[in-house]
Amino acid sequence: MPDESTASKTPDAPPAKKRSPRRAARAVTPTTENEAPASPKEEGTATEASAGPRAPNRATLPPAESRLLRTRRTLDGRRPIFGRQAANRYFRIGRDGAWRRPRGLQSKQRRHYGYRAKIVRVGYRSPARVRGLVPSGFRPILVRTSKDLEGLDGRVDAAVIARTVGTRRRLVLEEEARKLGIRVLNPIVKGEGGT
Repeated sequence: MPDESTASKTPDAPPAKKRSPRRAARAVTPTTENEAPASPKEEGTATEASAGPRAPNRATLPPAESRLLRTRRTLDGRRPIFGRQAANRYFRIGRDGAWRRPRGLQSKQRRHYGYRAKIVRVGYRSPARVRGLVPSGFRPILVRTSKDLEGLDGRVDAAVIARTVGTRRRLVLEEEARKLGIRVLNPIVKGEGGT
């Protein structure tokens, strides 16, 4: 006579999973036909329509400047590290990374000996049209007051809040920039789009 416990189990059916107490608490309650589930955006204090335009992640650039930005990225990878002469010898010279041209008469670095560090020269520069842009293509503009935000174009300019601005006014500036659709490159509050 077969056992009842073995008879109820079939080899084809997978074993039933036990639901953990945490998952049981988070189980979705069924809604009626007329009632729609509440989205997380509706639960917030401000809706997206009242928030203003969304700040773009990348700047809107002409195709030529976009190409030059990609070229600058490859040039950055090929550019050597410009080590200052005797930076390995003295801590006071090498710690800040500031460049000084070697001026000694017998300086091997000045005379471009191959085993010495490379010297800063104009040929290593990035293309002039994209010089000063951040990697996402925005032109950083220093902002101290809300009046500085008014003249910015959100498609090509991004705000950098000055370090002298306090936290209270910084939060106000970030909120105004979000409403105007201007990207803030150094935000305190990290939102959905990084602004």
